[in-house]
Amino acid sequence: MNQSYISTDTPVDLTNCDREPIHILGNVQSFGALVAISADWIVQHASANCEQLLGIPAETMIGLPLKRFLPAATIEKLRHKLGANSHENAVMRMFGMDVFEDGRPFDISAHQSNHSYILEFEAKSRGTEHDELAIVTPMMRRIAAQKDLLGVSQAAAQQLRELAGFDRVMVYQFGPEGDGTVIAEAKDDADSETYLGLHFPASDIPRQARELYKRSHLRLIADVDDKVAPILPQFSPEGEPLDLSLAVSRAVSPIHLEYLRNMKVRASMSVSIIIRGELWGLFACHHREPLYVDYERRTAIELLAQFYAYELERREAREIADTVGRAQRLHDRLMMGLSSGEDLASGFRSIAGEIGKVIPHDGIALYMSDSYTTLGSAPSEADFQPIVRFLNTAAASRVYATDNLVARLPSMAHAVGSCAGILAIPISRLPRDYIVLFRTEVARQVTWAGNPHKPVEVGSYGARLTPRKSFEVWKEDVANRSMSWSPTSLRAAEAIRVTLLEVVLKLSDEMNAERKRAQDQQELLIAELNHRVRNVLGLIRSLVAQSRKSASSIEEFSFAVDGRIQALAKAHDQLTETEWSPVAFADLVNIELKAYLSDDQARVAILGTPVKLAPEAFSSIALVFHELVTNSVKYGALSTADGRVTVEVDRRDDGFFRLSWSESGGPAVKPPERRGFGTTIIEKSIPFELKGHAELQFKLTGVQAEFLIPERFVTEMAEQEAPAVVAAEPVARPAGNPLSGTALIVEDNMIIAMDAADILGDMGVDNVHTASTVAEALRIIESHQHSFAVLDVHLGAETSLPVAQVLRSKNVPFILASGYGSQSDSLAKFPTAPIVTKPFTAQSLSRAVQGLWK
Repeated sequence: MNQSYISTDTPVDLTNCDREPIHILGNVQSFGALVAISADWIVQHASANCEQLLGIPAETMIGLPLKRFLPAATIEKLRHKLGANSHENAVMRMFGMDVFEDGRPFDISAHQSNHSYILEFEAKSRGTEHDELAIVTPMMRRIAAQKDLLGVSQAAAQQLRELAGFDRVMVYQFGPEGDGTVIAEAKDDADSETYLGLHFPASDIPRQARELYKRSHLRLIADVDDKVAPILPQFSPEGEPLDLSLAVSRAVSPIHLEYLRNMKVRASMSVSIIIRGELWGLFACHHREPLYVDYERRTAIELLAQFYAYELERREAREIADTVGRAQRLHDRLMMGLSSGEDLASGFRSIAGEIGKVIPHDGIALYMSDSYTTLGSAPSEADFQPIVRFLNTAAASRVYATDNLVARLPSMAHAVGSCAGILAIPISRLPRDYIVLFRTEVARQVTWAGNPHKPVEVGSYGARLTPRKSFEVWKEDVANRSMSWSPTSLRAAEAIRVTLLEVVLKLSDEMNAERKRAQDQQELLIAELNHRVRNVLGLIRSLVAQSRKSASSIEEFSFAVDGRIQALAKAHDQLTETEWSPVAFADLVNIELKAYLSDDQARVAILGTPVKLAPEAFSSIALVFHELVTNSVKYGALSTADGRVTVEVDRRDDGFFRLSWSESGGPAVKPPERRGFGTTIIEKSIPFELKGHAELQFKLTGVQAEFLIPERFVTEMAEQEAPAVVAAEPVARPAGNPLSGTALIVEDNMIIAMDAADILGDMGVDNVHTASTVAEALRIIESHQHSFAVLDVHLGAETSLPVAQVLRSKNVPFILASGYGSQSDSLAKFPTAPIVTKPFTAQSLSRAVQGLWK
């Protein structure tokens, strides 16, 4: 390869090359004469070969004004050209100029170096009758016609070889670690040796030399054995060396010359390939014999190299545009797939498929909220934990890619079969959630032009790079590596990162909004529940207070309060079973009558239009009809076997629905001497609660009641919605033989437990044990024999299921009590047993207990 080391009279320590300033103490190749002048055009330095090329001894020029050697017209042209230089590294060029006005043409290069101007003169080797641009233009078209990188590179190598005349022209591309590969080669067909595909270590072209290639784009070595001319004097009066970084004719390192001789190369030229200010690669040119390329032709070569770099950049830009287009299409597909509310985890398979269309991979994983989901060849969750910890130390919110994970995470050496290389796409603002693409190990054979692990030896020039004596192909199996992630893949990954971050933020915003709605709804429900509980407590308090006023005995008071609370409970059960939607009026009446009527259903007739009652009206009407039923059972038509009740519903023209209650066939009715609480409920509830009308008459033949309900509380039912007739259940009566033995009550509310114990005691149970927890109940069961048990299903944070299972294993019958009714999902797990709905009464609990032995 055509290396360009720093040419110095004293060795340079290359181990510190990144920090050394680039000062050149050098010699000049024989094809160019060099003169350094100060700002006032006084000659400060000259190359020893000035007399050979210019006809003026260098010693006579030092310290004299330039006008002593050059015509005034030439100096004026030089001043004008140098004044037009626009930037620090600008080089002024003049071709075929009659410098001394004596017919001898020279090519001139001039540039500023610190406080000096350096002028270089090359004698013109050919005439002026040629057009370099006309030669280069068709070459550019041939390069542009190629389809891919390798085709463009091969065409560029061939065109440059034709233009420069070298035996071999190679395109050398730098890798990410500074190493390089020959990707194209144009050579003489008779030459069997090839460097195409050879890999060269980064040490072949040190970092400092690469920095020089970025400043000076072309370097020619016309003859490796040519003698070079020293710079006179070596130092300026201030003791500073002359910086020859941009000098086109300066000599190169003797080490590099030895390097070329070992390759049997007599002439060499290197041309920088610069893309966006960075050194992408080089054109490396070799010739078996000395070869001089004049300055004008070298300028055309630079133009061709710049066009090649432009073509690479253009194709790269087009590839980027294609990548952006694919990424945008991917963005659209992902957004469409996730717009329905599907989160990343549930849509991961489709996301992985879309990513696979853009970035080839062997496996993919989603790591989100500590959950790990994979597809394809991916490491286990245990193996992934070190990877995610490693990723969390990388730069946040940036795509991370490596084709050699083991080099950065040695503990993953055992997992190269699934994750030799990774590409991690962060999908959250914090370094926590990722989509990670995996590539498996690819056993690659890299063909090296020497051993890359031994680039530095101690040679005749000290501890520095020594040219390799042999260029035999040295092959190294590269383990623990995957296929490299291309720049296109990295750009696509970045676009995917932005897309997925947008999706995550969108879902997060939706989740936050949903959480806010749920929180608001929860607060509303809590407020509504609090309101309803307060209303219920207030209603019960009022029922108790008013019932006490109208009751003549404790038994009458207890019966009245119990019945009214049960009426409310039944009404609420009906509402909750229908999820607080309208309930059939006939169902309300039938359920209220079930506790009092025998199988003789003909005693109560429900006529007219089938209707449903709105939830807002249901409780009030239920309480009214409870009072009508209980009064009828105690004093009216339902207290005798011959009594009858007719309930009728019809719609009036004024928009009200009329509900009527009519009794007949019972004992003679006398108006009450005082208005009790029950009568007040019948007469006042509907007008007060529903803004309707109520009329109650105590006729001799039976009680008559009529209620007008606003239509917003009533809905006519379709014929197919008509409620089924509910068979009446007999009133629970104490068994002929009173209950006896020991009962177990499992209930976490003390007052309810005490009430249930009193009810069972009244039914004849000898002894009652109570427990508020499962553990306490199990201890009691182990210590005592029980005839039966009453189990509350829900005991705070637990259920009584373990107790039910133990009782079933001991053949002890039991009933289940639940405030959720028979529709509770928890009951599905319990053994089959009778169910009583809370709050239970003496009648409902008695009926359930007696049902255990039917």
